[in-house]
Amino acid sequence: MRDKIIEKSTEMFLIQGAKGLTMDIIAYEMRISKKTIYKYFNAKRELIKAGSEYLFHKITSGIHKIMELNENPIKEIYLIKDFVFKVLKSENTSPYFQFQKYFPKIYRSLITHQFTEMDTCITKNIKKGIEQGLYRNKNNIKLLSRFFFIGINNVKNLILFNPKHFSAFEVQDVYLNFYLRAICTKKGLDYLYNHKKLN
Repeated sequence: MRDKIIEKSTEMFLIQGAKGLTMDIIAYEMRISKKTIYKYFNAKRELIKAGSEYLFHKITSGIHKIMELNENPIKEIYLIKDFVFKVLKSENTSPYFQFQKYFPKIYRSLITHQFTEMDTCITKNIKKGIEQGLYRNKNNIKLLSRFFFIGINNVKNLILFNPKHFSAFEVQDVYLNFYLRAICTKKGLDYLYNHKKLN
């Protein structure tokens, strides 16, 4: 039951955000008593923390599975972007900023772990791209990894990218295209162009 509560409440949080999500609403949606939730979690903050850890492991596991496919590194980075977008239901960016506002300590911990994981994955992706002649090898890999992380997280900024004017999917797609064009060789750009034509 504990895992079901975490999974359902995390799903609701991503759709509705933290501000209006209560134990009563979660209990109602799950058709269980609030007492059942409190059996496992003393407060909403504990449940949110458990949910953030659940999300982190779900995303990490999914990214590892994608990388095990050993795809072309450009295709791989798009597969990762699409997977994370789907899991986080990223068309709705409001929960992301509510998380920062209402649970800053949990948010900072999550971002730290997220960066460590993404840094490892993107570094591997860049090295593979260089080996295959798709990425230029005169760049600082550590910097490129950080540029990727900063960009892919900050495209969720509601002030800069108001969802009334930009869809979250479009913003992420344009950013990724911009990032790859900056590091690709002629061979990589040819693949990128053909990949975009096919999708």
